[in-house]
Amino acid sequence: MRILVTNDDGIHADGLGVLEAIARELSDDVWVVAPEEEQSGAGHSLTMHEPLRMREIDARRFAVRGTPTDCVLMAVLQIMGDKRPDLLLSGINRGMNVAEDVTYSGTIAAAMEGTLLDIPSIAFSSNYKNVDAIDWSAPKKHGAAIVKTLMKKGWSAGNLMNVNFPDMPASDIAGIKLCPQGRRKIGEKLVKRLDPKGRSYFWIGGPSDAPYDDLPGADYMQLKKGFITITPLSMDLTNYKLLEEMREHFEENA
Repeated sequence: MRILVTNDDGIHADGLGVLEAIARELSDDVWVVAPEEEQSGAGHSLTMHEPLRMREIDARRFAVRGTPTDCVLMAVLQIMGDKRPDLLLSGINRGMNVAEDVTYSGTIAAAMEGTLLDIPSIAFSSNYKNVDAIDWSAPKKHGAAIVKTLMKKGWSAGNLMNVNFPDMPASDIAGIKLCPQGRRKIGEKLVKRLDPKGRSYFWIGGPSDAPYDDLPGADYMQLKKGFITITPLSMDLTNYKLLEEMREHFEENA
């Protein structure tokens, strides 16, 4: 099995190394193609108005000066052009990707691009309290088994898997839950500051106090309880119920 490993935290991220090790438990044909620099929050974006550049770090390991989506395209269409990957693994992201986070996440976006290229794709993220002391023991222990089980079961085209690990040692994990995506009203803060010349500038981000909806069984709630969460995500964003409800207002003889 040929595996492509990528991320959005950059080629030097610890989580990428953990995911590469997981991939090597599954195959000896592992390729790593990741952004040269961190691309968190890049979403499913493409670099279209400047050239893409890549460098080979060592055998089957490349850095691309671009987004996670760029990395997947470069890997599949150029670097691995002779034989497409059988599986794409993205992450392991520093920080959970749950609820509406998935719409911003470069980690999820890489898996989305793999899905569009008809490659089974799984995104991995890990929650943390201290970014400088993330406990990777849970993904190290459970990651390969999760991939094996998902691949054995398989899933339909046009869908990807979103896996999140809680912030705790592997020995404290409560189990694994299949769960729906949660919801929250995004409340990221704009932080205003002044440069040395007295001009305003802004940072998007900072601690968020946006509440999560207490949806029974949703991803964020299960993470809080100590479960590893797996959420199938669909590339089809159509709301079919609303589609039918609105049809009669616009189409004759509906």
